[in-house]
Amino acid sequence: MKKITFILLSFITALSTVNAQKGIDFSRTYAAGGKLLMSVDSSAKNVYYANVFPNQPRTSFNYLPDVNNVSIQIYFKETDSVQHYRYTILEDDKPIVVNKSIDQARLADVDRPDEVFRSTSLGVFPIKGKTITTIIYSIEKPLNIDKAVFYGKLISRAKILGFSKRFATDKGVDYSWITDLKEKTDFTFTEKDDELTIVKDRSVNDYLYYITIKDRQTNKIIFESTAWQYGYYVEDHQFLPYVKIDKSLFKKSGDYEIIIQPLIEWTECRDCDISAEEIEGYITRHTLSVTVDEVNYTKKELLLYSLLVGFLIGLVFLVIIYLNKRKNKKRLAENEQQKNTAKLQLNSIRSQLNPHFLFNALAGIQNLMNRNEIDKANKYLSKFARLTRNVLDDKELISLSQEKTLLDDYLQMEQLRFGFEYEINHSEDLDLANIEIPSMLLQPFVENAVKHGISQKATDGKVIITFSKQANDLQLTVTDNGNGFDPVKKTNGLGLPLSESRIALLNSIYKENRFTLAIQSTTNGTKISLTLIDWL
Repeated sequence: MKKITFILLSFITALSTVNAQKGIDFSRTYAAGGKLLMSVDSSAKNVYYANVFPNQPRTSFNYLPDVNNVSIQIYFKETDSVQHYRYTILEDDKPIVVNKSIDQARLADVDRPDEVFRSTSLGVFPIKGKTITTIIYSIEKPLNIDKAVFYGKLISRAKILGFSKRFATDKGVDYSWITDLKEKTDFTFTEKDDELTIVKDRSVNDYLYYITIKDRQTNKIIFESTAWQYGYYVEDHQFLPYVKIDKSLFKKSGDYEIIIQPLIEWTECRDCDISAEEIEGYITRHTLSVTVDEVNYTKKELLLYSLLVGFLIGLVFLVIIYLNKRKNKKRLAENEQQKNTAKLQLNSIRSQLNPHFLFNALAGIQNLMNRNEIDKANKYLSKFARLTRNVLDDKELISLSQEKTLLDDYLQMEQLRFGFEYEINHSEDLDLANIEIPSMLLQPFVENAVKHGISQKATDGKVIITFSKQANDLQLTVTDNGNGFDPVKKTNGLGLPLSESRIALLNSIYKENRFTLAIQSTTNGTKISLTLIDWL
């Protein structure tokens, strides 16, 4: 990605005028991170550009140990609001430019086939033995700060100052320090110890360094980190960077190599002549000989113990699975048999409800024709045709929206005969299209309300149907202002007894969702309440 950025942006030729004024041949241009490019003098070697670090977001580091002068340029896309950008430049720790806006008059266009860039120079700086730091942000997004460091010194080799292990005491925790380090430091973890601390020397750019720990027996890295913490450590109580490592990473006794090095992409370099020996000069290595207190078993004992424990656990697990599977299979078979029996009985009841409804509807048509109300009979017949299709449809569940349509058709049909009023209301928080109920659930109760409740009241009769939500319950009510009836008294009608039998069967099928039926009837009217428990 760095090379692509370099190739794309190195075509910016407008910078040559500024460079010529300085009298230096800046013939090589590199991506410097963020919106910056840099050009270095033609004799420069070992240019490590646009290094980034996981512990320093929006920060790039350009390592320029053999560069004398650097020209820093900033570029913008055509869509950038240049007037909102500000920049600050530091030489070592001294600010030389503070919160300065971009000189838009000096911006020069650089055409590319797919986009237009504008660029200008921020200056030419002697870099040898110095650090130039640029800080750039937009006042539209002041927290998004891009920082680029141009480092013209040699990066120092890190030094490990000491090791410590933490352990519990009666009064809290304590530390045991080793500061007199040798080429190979012996370290013993006892049962009470819980972590290892490694302290390194302080530098102005600690964020460059990362630490790895490698098991020398397997050559595998067991720990890697770029996150240095800071605290007072070692005898002179300096404020120093350190890392903490949990003791559990050291699985066994043996030699471990601690490596601290700069996070520089040594291979991402143009015109480099650095050797492997020179790169090694940046790396600190130290061997830690760790002894871990543990109960020791022979390999044969460990193998036999592991096999025995694994076999017993596996055997118990298989027996439990087999017994549960057998028990579940038997229970499922019983439930399925009960459910199928209930469904057959439910279909039987529905097959009795459908002809009962159709007979009553045909009687209504006949009644209108006998009264010579041909227009009403034709309208009644039209409604009856669509209603018949819905009633004879063999669906077990239909949506509340479909149930509402069915009841609308039926009540409009019966209005032609009796002239009553009706309402179908529902709560706003009910999704009628996606909530399903058993088909023909309310129709027998509505039919009873019309035939036995308000048929004699003509235009004074009224039926109100309500769909409402009560917590997780769905409540369906049918209310009429008829003369009422005695719910306990047996009648010759089929609608109510069949509906009660149907509800009992539904409860045997939907065992987690109970159907409850409540009937309240007085001389002023009747209210049927059907509640579907935990249906929503």
